[in-house]
This record gives sequence, C-alpha cells and structure tokens, in this order.
Amino acid sequence: MLGLVSSLKTQVIGDFVEDESRLYAETKQVNQFFRRFNNEEGPDGIRYPVRSKDYRNAEARNTYLNILFNLENPGLTDELKQGFINYVNNDTTPLFLSFHAGDWFAEVKTKFLYRGKPSYITFFMVLEQENMGYKWVINNVYFDEYAQILEETSVGPDKFLHPLSHELDFMNFIRVFDDKKHIEEYTSKGFSSDYLSIFIYEFKQGIFEYQTVMDLKFHFFQIPGWYFELQKFNRSGYNTGWLISNLAPISEEEKSVLMKHIIHD
Repeated sequence: MLGLVSSLKTQVIGDFVEDESRLYAETKQVNQFFRRFNNEEGPDGIRYPVRSKDYRNAEARNTYLNILFNLENPGLTDELKQGFINYVNNDTTPLFLSFHAGDWFAEVKTKFLYRGKPSYITFFMVLEQENMGYKWVINNVYFDEYAQILEETSVGPDKFLHPLSHELDFMNFIRVFDDKKHIEEYTSKGFSSDYLSIFIYEFKQGIFEYQTVMDLKFHFFQIPGWYFELQKFNRSGYNTGWLISNLAPISEEEKSVLMKHIIHD
C-alpha cells in the first residue's frame, strides 16, 4: 500500500517524469486561474466548499496571487505586483473575478489560406448569455489585408457631393466611384469599416480556408482601475501554465483607449 502511495507522487507525461508538486503548481486551465485568483480551490486542485474557512481565505489567497504572474517578464516588478495584490485582496472590500461578469475577452490568432496564400487573422471572442447558459461568440475580427485596403488615408482636398446633387438625379455619382482611395469620404460621419461582415462574406465565397489556431490570450478589465493580460506558458519549472503576462493600472479613459487599441478599432 505504501509503495502504491509513493508511486502516485510522480506522474509520467510523454518522456518526462514530473513531481506531483509541479503539477499542482501549474495553472492548467483558464477556469482554474479564476478559482486560484479567488482562492476557491486548494493546492491539490480540489475546490473548497463555499462554507469552508479556506474558501476565499485572505491569507492563503495572498500566496496564490503571488504565483499567478509570469516571473520572466521584468516589467512585472515586485512593486507593481504587490500594489495589485494589495488592491484586490484588501481587508474591507476584496475583489474577485467572475467568469460571467463580462469585462474580459479572448484574442484568438488563427491561420487561414486567403486566396491560396497563408494569412493570419485575429478573432476577438466574448461570452454571451443564451437561455440558461453561456456561449463564446465572435465579436470582432482583425485582418492586416483589410486594414491596408480600408484604412488608407486620402490626400488632397475634401471630397463631397453638392447638396443639390439630387436635382441632377445624382449624375455626379461618377465622382464617388472615380477614385477607390477616396470613397470613404462620401460616407456618413459615423461610418467605420466592419471587418467581421467582410470576413463572413468572403468566407462564404470560399476565399478563406481555415487552417489552425496559432495563439490565444485573454484581456481582463474586470478589476476596477486595472488591466491585465492572461497567457499560457509551456515550460519547465513551477512558473508555468496560465499566468498574468502583463499588468497595468488604468483610468476609465485609458481603459477605453486601450480596449480600442487591442481590437484595432
């Protein structure tokens, strides 16, 4: 019996023998990151009952939060990390992550064949409630080729159609379509290119052929006054799995600017 218990202290993964403690240290799933951030499970991966004294225990949570950062990023200074930990794990109103509370989204970098050429497209995914459950949906998309075509800045005098154009039966429409680079200037003030609609149209035309997912990260704005990025690191040692890769204090105004920057809006 003792021999069996001893053998369970290690596990063989591929050609590597990993100590049990290393497996416990790795945050293997995004859902597990939520539970560890909130201190809702033990080091062995077993969830605490809600009524347990260990559930969201502030002292234990302090230890957990410290191991959830990518320690190989020099930009994540001890001062920055500690300021964040003190903010979310304060004595009066501690802050926790909620899977269904919004203010976080996925960035999925994919590989397609576009007109037969390897190309990379980034999808921005959000959770959407449906009936009694939730589902991931495509909220936005970014493709370099679209950006190069649709975001060219025109040079020269402003282009417009005279307000009496209707009296000419819009015969001056030829001016609109005479130069491809200037067509956006004839649209309404609130116009912006909808990459997702263009992608869906071209995909249905057979212009795109899906290949694979290349990279995945998550962006979190759920903690007021802070932003952090979550990425998965596959490497040896204890600092591995899903970890906070970037962290920054931000104001509400900066939040809006940063979000637009991330989705290329």
